[in-house]
Amino acid sequence: MLNGHPTWARMPTRKGPTALLLHGGMSSSRSLLHSIGPGLSRTFQIAAFDRRGHGRTVDTDADFHYDDMANETIAFLELLGRRCHVIGHSDGGIIALLVARRRPDLVKRVIVVGANYHFNGLVSMEAFDTDSEGYEQWAQKYASLSPDGIDHAPVVLKKTMSMFATEPALTTSDLSRITRPVLVMSGDDDVVTLEHTCSLYLALPDAQLAIVPGTSHAVLKERTRESVRIMRHFLESDLPVTTFMPVRRPQSTPNV
Repeated sequence: MLNGHPTWARMPTRKGPTALLLHGGMSSSRSLLHSIGPGLSRTFQIAAFDRRGHGRTVDTDADFHYDDMANETIAFLELLGRRCHVIGHSDGGIIALLVARRRPDLVKRVIVVGANYHFNGLVSMEAFDTDSEGYEQWAQKYASLSPDGIDHAPVVLKKTMSMFATEPALTTSDLSRITRPVLVMSGDDDVVTLEHTCSLYLALPDAQLAIVPGTSHAVLKERTRESVRIMRHFLESDLPVTTFMPVRRPQSTPNV
């Protein structure tokens, strides 16, 4: 149970450094647990949960909102009782930013992959609805896990598209208040514009940027090993970063 709601979760089995994986919209934890999960589990304890109305967690009548999803995530981190690295793909990345801003005490380092901080940061695309090519394939995949069954798929789609139209609506000023170290990752052909991704990186006080060439919004599946290597380097390296020719970063001595 999470905030009184039956929630599917994977809990860490041992003590030690823990990475919480936050899945994307209209998806489930399975996508991250099957892609980057195995590589990260060599170093970190892995935690994950399916948000309300996603994967193996039943939905309610309430609409979807990122703030509510952040509340779920905060409750899960409190349940874990340990500070975690938080890794979010797409919607999961948006939620990771919200959590890091509101509850930095629960977070060590943050990785966001293919995430936008404002709804106007997405590439213009055709609307995805029940008549779209690919809808039936998505609905069948959704129903293979969801306790709500395939008849609920159009409801989840409608609530998701409604949220996408007006959320998130963070500003660069909001981002500047995030004090945790953040790695911003993206494919070079992502659904989030490169300009928006770069503005996210530039607005964060302590950030690193990784654009993976020849990849899309599915970068974690297209270049899994490379993605894990980049993530592990960020999570395991000394901070603050030191380079030979710093421009935006001050000269500094790393802390262990």
